[in-house]
Parts: sequence; C-alpha cells; structure tokens
Amino acid sequence: MKNFLPVFCFLILSACCHAQAGYHLWLNYNYINNPTLSKQYRELTSAVYLPGHSPTLDAVRYELNKAIPAMLGSNVLYTRDIRSAGVIFTKNLSEKSDQVPCSLPFEALNEEGYFIRYCGASGKPKIIIGAKSDIGLLYGAFGLLRMMQLHFAPQKMNTTTSPAVKLRLLNHWDNLNRTVERGYAGFSIWNWHTLPEYRDPRYTDYARANASIGINGTVLTNVNANATVLTREWLLKVKTLADLFRPYGIKVYLTARFSAPIEIGKLKTADPLSDSVKNWWKEKVREIYALIPDFGGFLVKANSEGQPGPQDYNRSHADGANMLADALAPHGGIVMWRAFVYRPDITDRFRAAYDEFKPLDGKFRDNVLIQVKNGPIDFQPREPFSPLFGAMPQTNMMMEFQITQEYVGQATHLFFVAPWYKEVLDADTYAKGKGSTVSKVVDGSLYGKTLTGVAGVSNIGNDINWCGHPFAQANWYAFGRLAWNATLPAGEIAEEWIKQTLTHESLAVQRIKHIMLHSTEALINYMTPIGLTHIMQDGHHYGPMPWGNSFQRADWNPVYYHRADTNGIGFDRTEKGSNALSQYFTEVKQLFENPATCPDEYLLWFHRVPWHHKMKSGRTVWEELCYRYYTGVDSVRSFIKLWRSVEKWIQPAIYRQVSDLLERQLYEALWWRDACILYFQTFSKMPIPKPYEAPKQTLEYFKNLKINYAPGHW
Repeated sequence: MKNFLPVFCFLILSACCHAQAGYHLWLNYNYINNPTLSKQYRELTSAVYLPGHSPTLDAVRYELNKAIPAMLGSNVLYTRDIRSAGVIFTKNLSEKSDQVPCSLPFEALNEEGYFIRYCGASGKPKIIIGAKSDIGLLYGAFGLLRMMQLHFAPQKMNTTTSPAVKLRLLNHWDNLNRTVERGYAGFSIWNWHTLPEYRDPRYTDYARANASIGINGTVLTNVNANATVLTREWLLKVKTLADLFRPYGIKVYLTARFSAPIEIGKLKTADPLSDSVKNWWKEKVREIYALIPDFGGFLVKANSEGQPGPQDYNRSHADGANMLADALAPHGGIVMWRAFVYRPDITDRFRAAYDEFKPLDGKFRDNVLIQVKNGPIDFQPREPFSPLFGAMPQTNMMMEFQITQEYVGQATHLFFVAPWYKEVLDADTYAKGKGSTVSKVVDGSLYGKTLTGVAGVSNIGNDINWCGHPFAQANWYAFGRLAWNATLPAGEIAEEWIKQTLTHESLAVQRIKHIMLHSTEALINYMTPIGLTHIMQDGHHYGPMPWGNSFQRADWNPVYYHRADTNGIGFDRTEKGSNALSQYFTEVKQLFENPATCPDEYLLWFHRVPWHHKMKSGRTVWEELCYRYYTGVDSVRSFIKLWRSVEKWIQPAIYRQVSDLLERQLYEALWWRDACILYFQTFSKMPIPKPYEAPKQTLEYFKNLKINYAPGHW
C-alpha cells in the first residue's frame, strides 16, 4: 500500500492535468526551471509593496498570489516599507524620491497605461510598476507576469505602454438559450438560468484572461438581438456579471433590439423620432444605470439581414443611433452602430456600407461610433480594407474583427489571425496622404478623435479549453494584444503565446511559430486564392460550394462573387463594372484599378480576367489557381510534419488534440482544393498542370455532399 499510494496520487494528478489541458490559457504560470532567473525573481518578490485596498488592487494580489508560487515555488511576501521592497506598485512615487533613484515616466501614461522599470543603481535591485489608476496597476501586474513567463531577465524589464484605443471589446454572439451564433467551442459560458444567484468561477477566470491582454469591455449578447435581456429579470443577471468584471476594468454592454419598445414596452411603434419611443428608451436606460452604474452602452445591428431598424419608419441610421445616444449620454454611455448593412437592390454588395453611411458623415452624436467590419463584404479569408476607413472624418469609427473562425476553417483549422489583422491595420487609406493607415483611423490620430474602439467577435464557449481548437486561444490573445498596440509584430505575438501556453524549448518555439505565421496564407491558398471570395457553403459556411446559386437574393450566392464562365473569372469593380473602386482615395484606386499594378492577391476582387491572363508569376490565371490550391494543401502537410517534430515538448493531451485536428484540416484542405479545381475547370477547359495529382473524386461527388447540423449555425 505504501508503494501504491504515490503512484495512485500521481495518476490522479496526471488525469486532472490532462482534463484541464488548455483551461488556463496563457495564464499557465508554469514553473520556471532556470536557477539563475528563479533566484533573481525570488529575491525581488520576497518583498512586494502594494499600498491600499480596492477591488482592483485585491485582484492584483490575487494574481500575484496565484502566479508567484506556481512559477517560483515561493509565496509572495508584502511589505509596508518601500525601501525594503523588491517589487513596488505605485501611482504617485516622485521622480526625485530618495526611496527609488530612477526616472519614472508617469507623464507618458494615459489612465490605463503603465510602466515597468528595473532600478538597480544602488542598494537592493527593484522592479517598479507605475500607473495613474488601479486598473493601470492591474495591467502592469499582468505585464510583469507576462515578462516573467517569457523569462525576461529583470534588468531588461523596461517598458512604458498605454492602449492606443479607448474601447477594446469582445462581441459575444451568444443567445439567451446558450447557443452561440458562429460559435465553435460549445455553448455560451453565460449560464443565464442559474444567474444571478450562482456565480460560476469561470466568469472570474474570463475576466482575468481579458484583463491580462487589456480587453476592457464585453458585449454579452448576440447582435441579432433578443429584447428579453432588457427586462428587469434579465438585467439583474447582467448586473451580477458586471459586478464580477468591474474589478478587472471590464464594462458590460448589451445589444439593443430596435423594436424593443414594441416587444417589451407595449408601444405601437419603434419610430426613433416618436416622443413616446424616446421616453421609453430614456426610462429603460435609467433603469439599467440604477443597477449597473458603469454600464457601457449598446451595440446595434439595425436594418440588416432582417433585423428591425429606423428605416422601417423611413428614418436614417443617424436618426436611430442618435435617439439611443441621447438616452445614454447623461450616464456616459455610448452607441456602437454596425455598418454591416446591405439592401436587396444593390448592384454590388462591396459598395453597400459606404453608400449607406458616407452621406451621413457628421450627422451622428459625439457618443456614437460606427462599427465597421475590416473588409467590405463579410470577414472573408482575405479582403481589401473597407473604404469607409478614412472616408468619414467627422464620425467616430470603430473596427470590427472576427476572432471566431466563421469563414476561416471554424474550429477544425489552425489559422492565426494576427497576420490577417495586421494586413488591414497596416493598409494605407491615403485619406490624408501617404501614411494614413487604417490603424491611425481606428486609434483616432488621423482625425483627432478621442472616442475610439476595436471589437472582436468572440470565439469563446464552454469547452474546457474555451475556444475549441487549442490554437484558437492564440487568436483571442492576438486580438487583445493588437487592440492595445497595433504596431506589435505578428511573430512577436505568436512567440509570446507559445512560450506562455505550450513550451519554451527554442527549436519547438521556432517551428510552432512557423506554423502559425504561415497558416494564414496557407488557408487562403486552399480556400480563396487570388481574390476569390465568399465561395463557402450556404448558411453555415462550412466547406466549399463555388457552384452555389440557390438563393433568390443574388449576393447570397457564391456565383455572384466569382462570376466564372468560359470567358473568364472575377468581379469587375472598375469604372467599367460596379465602380466600387471609386470609394477609395485616388492612390488606392489607382493601385487596384490596373491589372498590371493590382497585387495578385486581390486580382479577382477587382477585375474580371480571361483564363489565359498572365499573372505576375508568369503563370496564367488557371495555372495560378492550381498552383495556389495545391500549395495550400502542401502547406498543411508541412504543418503536420513540423508538429510531429515537437511532440516531446508538448503536453500530451494538447499534442494529441492538435495532431488530430491537423489531420482533419488536411482532409478539408483536400476537399476545398479538389472541389474548387474541378468546378473551375469546367469553365477554363484546361488540364490540371503536371505534376499535380488528379482529384480522387468527381465534381458531382462534391456537389452531392451534405453538411447537416454544422456547429454555430442556429
């Protein structure tokens, strides 16, 4: 029995660790098996100066008490003597203080920013975390713990950082029945049935994870809104979440169904210019703020895809947004009004949001943001940036990214979003000449805006690892890091996540980072190369369907976007076509309007070309399509090989899950490649170039495949 018990305990602990694989995200706080670093860290944390108490400062203590013992095997000791402290948290330490002979850049910070300074000029070495607010100190604590997890030498812990945008929000597309639209990681983490009495510990872990990457707001409910959440019974549930999130600097927001005055207010109209409607919303907002004093405001999807809105009453989007903004303004609340609107009578859906909102520039209240998707269509694997960015100088503009992988493989594909986001953020709008990047529009610096924001459609569910695919966690992480600082390189973000989540082994880090950074282009190649777009299956968007043409509405069909026939392929958006290119500033328009200067990656977005058109590679369009599709599949094969080579450094449960999912990704990449090549070959009439392998199935086989009950499609 004596010999059995240790083995039994080890098996129990091992099973527990495997069951929890991935739950702790990038807050694993793994033991630092580096004697030199561990000794330095232990000496510094042997005395921590953290003055005062508040819910947020208590959250700092909670995190330190959780992280330091796990990473160092020693407890955190707190001191009231600043001179003896090795780690100092402060909001007001004087630059000239004889207690700390270091220059401390408080003046460089905004209210959420922080600095971390190593000070070893004399006496005991110190790490100083400074901020102007408690939440800044919390962000600083997470910054310190991130550096420790990344094994920074204390002497290199020197940073000063503030978030570039004010609002850094997750948009949950969670329904009140716990289903999640476009959710691929199980059901909603909000268990409305047991709220407000039962406070699932997972809610706090959610807040911790978000705060650790600087996310400061969450929209709890689906943009296809349900007015029920605005009733008092449900607002009490929302209040509970708001109370839990507040210490972590996270405000809650709700989606407002425009017809709520009718559905739960018993009015006969939701006309935004009606006095009774205005008063109803004002009273509802007062009720919300009485329960949740720091309520953030409303996100609204209106007159889009069947949702009610002001146009139902012949009013404008500005009329609708301003009515809600006026109700929220006395309480400091905001309206985020989505620009994802496209009428059924448009000739090119690309033009829809710009044509709808550009004429309204300057007509929105100061507490309204127009939330614009990164591209003009709908979160496609590759899109040119939306022409609305830079086009509305008198309006607050907010970026909307998709973290959940609706169009990019869902939860079966490894797809790292950072290069995808960076491609858009770094794009130059030329709104005020060269250097007028999208990121400068979003952070407000281009037009001097102070109300700024970035939203990410959440990929979080109640799966044990939160996101379904282990690598999908990296996308949540990347969104937060880029929302805070859009200049961070994608490779740096990938390496941070790998080291905090998977391994520090240098060879493994480099190989995994290679997979992540190349996964974006690989998926585009085997799904939608050289400007193909929206050729996914109907409804759930899972798998290829370039032949799709069953909807009465043209722009819901894949054939609308690629327009392939025996003469050629692509959507003409030049002056000879839909003239969507006219929505961009001159320099961008000129780049894209000439096939000779248009980057190959966007060719079919803007041009209809014959099958024999020569690409910059020297290949014809048909040859280039084949090359990209086959290269994409080969990339996945290389990912599988690289992943196998790092097995000994990865936790077994995570290794097996990723390994199995990569095999599934290869299966689906082949499905995409073969289905698309066979379909487009019916128009090109050209053979598949040698030495590419011929598809093993027929086009009819792929056309007859039926996908039932795809996740995230409710």
